[in-house]
Amino acid sequence: MRNTLALALVWPLLFAACGTSPLPPGPVAENPDPDPQPPEPVVPPPVLQTDQVIVAHRGASGYAPEHTLMAYDLALEMGAEYIEQDVLPTADGVLVCIHDDTLDRTARGPVENCTGNVSDKTLEQLRSCDFGTWFNEANPDRAREEYVGLPIPTLEEVFQRYGNAPDIKYYVEIKPNTSTGGSVEQTLLDLIHAYDLYDGAVNDRQVLVQSFIPTSLINMRALDAELPLIQLYAAGATAGVVLASSYAFGIGPSSAEVTPALVSLTHSLGMAIHPYTINSEDDLAAMAAMCVDGLFTNFPDRYRGVLSETEFGCPAPIR
Repeated sequence: MRNTLALALVWPLLFAACGTSPLPPGPVAENPDPDPQPPEPVVPPPVLQTDQVIVAHRGASGYAPEHTLMAYDLALEMGAEYIEQDVLPTADGVLVCIHDDTLDRTARGPVENCTGNVSDKTLEQLRSCDFGTWFNEANPDRAREEYVGLPIPTLEEVFQRYGNAPDIKYYVEIKPNTSTGGSVEQTLLDLIHAYDLYDGAVNDRQVLVQSFIPTSLINMRALDAELPLIQLYAAGATAGVVLASSYAFGIGPSSAEVTPALVSLTHSLGMAIHPYTINSEDDLAAMAAMCVDGLFTNFPDRYRGVLSETEFGCPAPIR
């Protein structure tokens, strides 16, 4: 009854606030600052003075092709606490890590396999595509030979690679065009159990599940009463924050929506707030000073640098 009531209340209010389609777009990466220098090989990340959550947006996507294992590896080397996976189902029901609904921006390879909708392709077809070359084309100053030919990872491969050690955390987004039937939510839940991540997710927020669509989160809540969920909001759609507290651990607003008042309201409801996507050092510092509980960035090393240099005087973040 609680879930049904939450859905009935959230659905009309969220879309009224947004004033747009019931399928708002996912977070879009901002253009990175000019000429960022790829980092040198691994050095120990600086110690934090401010314990906000560092979420590597699509991995360290300012330096490496988004949603590739190289981007995730680099993010963890830089001291990111969470690596983000946008997931979409293939035609044969496998969850793959990719942001766009279509392949055209980030895939190169045979036209019949590497263009068009992700959901229309089988995993075997996607295996013929190169998901790294586009980054070299778009970012010649950060191009690397080893990015050529990078494959699309499945969510299962990501879980297999990084495992369930307590210092590895996952931030998974169920995308807006996902079927409302609940199959993606069930597949995700099954994978969380299969890789022994469930207890860590429930007890230590080792896995956070986010979506713009309340039905996706309410489907997940119906399947499982404990997993921590994050309600994402497109710009102009944060009017449903109070109602989201009935089913979500936290919210993920566009950075343009974040004000001290929104932070205060979210915290008064006992929820975390993790804005997206902030990249410049000045903007990272300004957002951190508003006492958010963490944020998404393409440059996790920059955010870690900001948090290690300044004590912002914020209360302990909600985690």
